[in-house]
Amino acid sequence: MKLLLTDSGVRNASILAALVDLLGKPIAEASALCIPTGYGGPYGDPGGPWRFISGQSASPMTELGWKSVGVLELTALPGIDKERWVSWVRGADALLVNGGDALYLCHWMRESGLADLFPSLRDTVYVGLSAGSMVLTPRIGETFADWKPPSGDDSALGVVDFSLFPHLDSPACPENTMAEAERWAAATTGPAYAIDAQTAIKVTDGGGVEVVSEGHWRLFDGATGPVARNWS
Repeated sequence: MKLLLTDSGVRNASILAALVDLLGKPIAEASALCIPTGYGGPYGDPGGPWRFISGQSASPMTELGWKSVGVLELTALPGIDKERWVSWVRGADALLVNGGDALYLCHWMRESGLADLFPSLRDTVYVGLSAGSMVLTPRIGETFADWKPPSGDDSALGVVDFSLFPHLDSPACPENTMAEAERWAAATTGPAYAIDAQTAIKVTDGGGVEVVSEGHWRLFDGATGPVARNWS
C-alpha cells in the first residue's frame, strides 16, 4: 500500500498534492471506499460517522471530488461473503479511514479480515484521519488508549515503524501540547511523530517516508528517520 497518514484529513494544498501523487491520477478519476468504524470508543457519537461519510465534517476526506465513494463498515464484514467484500476493496483506488478510537478500529480491522489484505494491496492508497492513521503504527501509547481491546495493551497493526501523536496544539484538544507529546514519546519505543492539522506523513510503496506540512510537527528519536515496512 501507499499511505497518507493525516491528522485531520486533506486540509491544505500540499496534502492534496501528495494524495494525487500517490494515486497517480486525478481524484475525479479515482474510486474510494470510506471506513467509518473508529466511532466505537468511549467518546463516539452517532453523528460522527454520518458527518464523515457525507462529507460534512471539518476533516476533508469523502468530499474531495472522487469518481465514486462507497462505505465499508468493518463490523458488518463478518456477516458478508468474504469474496464479495474483498472484491470491493481490491476494486478501490483509495481507502479513506475515519478517526475515533484507534484500538477499536484496530480490533475490527483484524476481526473483519481487512488487515490481512493489506500486504497484497500494492496499488491502493490508504488515507488515514487521526485514529485512522494511528492504527497503522506499532503502538498508540497509553495517552490514547481509551477502548480496551481483548489483548489489554496499546499495540496496533505495525504497518509502519513509527508512532503518531495527532492534534498537536489543537484548540479542540488543548491537552495535546508539545510538552505532552514529549512525555508520550518518552514512553513509546522507536521513532515517533507529533503532527498538527496541517501535517501528514506520506509513505510510498518503496518504503520512503516524507513529512508533508504547512503547519507544525516534530520527529522524536530517529536521527535517520523512521522506515516504513516494505510490502514489495
